[in-house]
Amino acid sequence: MMKNFLLTMMACVALQVFGADFWLGADISGTTQLEAWGVQLYNAQGEPRENTELMRELGLNAVRLRVWVNPKDGFCGPVDVLAMALRAQRLGMAVMVDFHYSDWWADPAKQNIPEAWKHLTYEQMCLALANHTRLTLQLLRTAGIDVRWVQVGNETTHGFLWDMGRAETNMAQYAGLTQAGYDAVKQVYPEAQVIIHLDGGCDPKRYHFIFDGLKANGARWDMIGLSVYPYWDQDAGLEKDDEGTLRDCIANINALYERYGTELMIVETGYEVKRPEEGRAFMQRLIDASRTQTNGHCHGVFYWAPELEGHYPLGAFRDHRPTVIMDAFRNK
Repeated sequence: MMKNFLLTMMACVALQVFGADFWLGADISGTTQLEAWGVQLYNAQGEPRENTELMRELGLNAVRLRVWVNPKDGFCGPVDVLAMALRAQRLGMAVMVDFHYSDWWADPAKQNIPEAWKHLTYEQMCLALANHTRLTLQLLRTAGIDVRWVQVGNETTHGFLWDMGRAETNMAQYAGLTQAGYDAVKQVYPEAQVIIHLDGGCDPKRYHFIFDGLKANGARWDMIGLSVYPYWDQDAGLEKDDEGTLRDCIANINALYERYGTELMIVETGYEVKRPEEGRAFMQRLIDASRTQTNGHCHGVFYWAPELEGHYPLGAFRDHRPTVIMDAFRNK
């Protein structure tokens, strides 16, 4: 009890230091699945820690949690998300909910319609999306969770619910589905900020395509979410080095605010865990630039799955404990 009280007080102090408009967070959606696999996490001193508690100890004040529609094993379904959100709220951490609108991963390479929705018409799909969004959020609200942000889709650079909502071929339907999600969020959490999230935060063209299209078709949003990954930018040929990603993502944030008058947040970032010192330096610079070079229009930085080890190269842990990459958050 005393430890939880102290962590909550630390959270309050962090909010006073950063202000209510800047957040340091992590997507820790895999927490309960890691526990089911028997994985124990530790802090840098080798002391056992539950993941949410460890994130708070590392200096984070927010978590991001994904929602799948009907996941086969139940992980990242609405009930699982509620369990993780309760842990975060007990520690005084803010909560972001990220709807994938799929039974599994949704990203720029795949936006698969949930199995139960595959034979729906466009009008029925709008209703199904709205109902899923509303019922999931109502579950959280009934449990007393204060959801601050809701993503309507995950990395929807090409839309979602393909091919019905593919942006290149059905922009109007993608916009209509997005608006259905927006309206559903506001019915349950009127004050929550609705985020539209794309990848490649250094590349303004993809942001103009999506947000011009949404605007032209009457869809609304409150905040633009960006993914900022030097590793993937270089892999895709968007940038030659880390400096290019940092420079161009900050420039894009500023230009997007001027173009759309919309607040922004880096909702995903990460660095190669095999280069921890370089990772710490990049994260420190990214956090600093997001706070000091955007005229207050970038409201936070979220690391994606820092605790994830193994086949994913951009976590921030080794041997189930944080590397110095996470010191960039603690030091802030």
